[in-house]
Amino acid sequence: MLKGIGASQGYGIGKAVIISDISTDYSNVKYTDAEAEKSRLQAAVNTFISETNALAESLKTNAGSKESEILEGHIAMLRDPFMLSQMQESIDSGVIAEKAVDTVCNMFIDIFSATDDELTRQRVSDIRDIKDSLLKTLLGADGVDISSVEENSVLIAKDFTPSMTSKINKKNVNAIITEVGGVTSHSAILARAMGIPAVLSVIDATEKIKDGAAVIADGFNGDIILNPNEEQIAEYNKKQSEYIAEKENLKAYMGKESITQSGIKKAVYANIGKPEDIQNVIQNSAEGIGLFRTEFLFMDRNSEPTEEEQFEAYSTVAKAMNNKEVIIRTLDIGGDKDIPYLKIEKEENPFLGHRAIRYCLDNPLLFKSQIKAILRAAVYGNIKIMLPLITALDEVRKAKELIEECKTDLKNAGTNYADTPVGIMIETPAAVMISDILAKEVDFFSIGTNDLTGYIMAVDRGNAKVCSLYDTLQTPVLRAIETTIKNAKANGIAVGMCGEAATDTALIPSLVKWGLDEFSVSPGNILLTRKTICNCP
Repeated sequence: MLKGIGASQGYGIGKAVIISDISTDYSNVKYTDAEAEKSRLQAAVNTFISETNALAESLKTNAGSKESEILEGHIAMLRDPFMLSQMQESIDSGVIAEKAVDTVCNMFIDIFSATDDELTRQRVSDIRDIKDSLLKTLLGADGVDISSVEENSVLIAKDFTPSMTSKINKKNVNAIITEVGGVTSHSAILARAMGIPAVLSVIDATEKIKDGAAVIADGFNGDIILNPNEEQIAEYNKKQSEYIAEKENLKAYMGKESITQSGIKKAVYANIGKPEDIQNVIQNSAEGIGLFRTEFLFMDRNSEPTEEEQFEAYSTVAKAMNNKEVIIRTLDIGGDKDIPYLKIEKEENPFLGHRAIRYCLDNPLLFKSQIKAILRAAVYGNIKIMLPLITALDEVRKAKELIEECKTDLKNAGTNYADTPVGIMIETPAAVMISDILAKEVDFFSIGTNDLTGYIMAVDRGNAKVCSLYDTLQTPVLRAIETTIKNAKANGIAVGMCGEAATDTALIPSLVKWGLDEFSVSPGNILLTRKTICNCP
């Protein structure tokens, strides 16, 4: 058995198809002249853009418009005047188009690889995708046609770039397995959107799994079973059938209230990153928004969003939720989220550094612009402000002082705004240990189990070698969660959870018993979470 990271739920049983790297060796290509090489480059760029646009349109059908934005982002990167001009300048210096593409893309890869930000590192795969596509076009190189693999295939590759993943015919592909990647990689996002089980970070998968071998991929816990026997195949066929039936049965919980068997009402909310996510939230009948990750409004652009742009985003969500609660987390950057134009200083250990609320308090103009936008948007709905990565009482008090300054500024300017409750994320051991004190200072808690689990267990969730330790069901993490809920309840404030553990069916009964009020999950997990709550005593 091999082990990886379960990145897209489901069970895939089928025949292994190894997607080997295609040679992009251009050592035999001869330089002609600069204009001819530039013409070849432009032709390859045009082909890339045309093919990628077609793939993006196909992806809208197979996965959704949000997912197709990943490929559209590739086009935007290549259309960036800086990237293309760097390639052309390289050609002017006397190198072939292939060498120009290789050199410039590798420069970007080195820049992105050097950061400690997980999301920025994920862009390395995007740049490699662009580089490989251009080189293959320039060289006329072909590989396995992913779109035409046989039924019941399990695709195995070192990595699945977004363009590779978007070519998958989900009717023929039962699972994908990679040697790299994690739950936030674009291949994982696309696999989840397409409903294809995925196991990533399986060390040496392309060497250890033989082409044509029978294989089972468990997208829940990351297990890979090679050459399964009849009993194992029957077992996993049954699991897959039960999983499919379960998804169908969940539709019965659409629009229902989340009430336990003993009549205790809970709330199932949704996590979102952009206003465009709201349609999926409504379709899955969320009772509110438990986490609006505002950092995504700051990404994929060259300057910070204006107060007006943020106001439009926040008010759009508030209006769409029709007075249901919308909890907006203030800018949470640093750690695994880098935004180049903000020029965050590179740190030895960014997860323990100048990130989230620490950065915002040291950059009050940026922070106040966001707060004003939130306060203005609160006129149009039921909005709450949530502060991330709190470790000390002083951080909360300083943030509240800035919020009051924002109210004064808006009042003096004659701008409409509404008062909003202020809560905090409990996602550090420090916050847990003083949660009894913090509960007297804020209006609500939301437990962020993703970071909390990592900090308590001292483990990198993207590291396959220690991923078994990254488990919210570990006793120290459970004790921290229970302590936080009890301290919130003792001080009369609401407490929710917005980490992945909020949808863990093994944990939900304990969360209900301890008194958790609100479970905020990805839109696709709303119905399962609601069903689990409704089945609790």
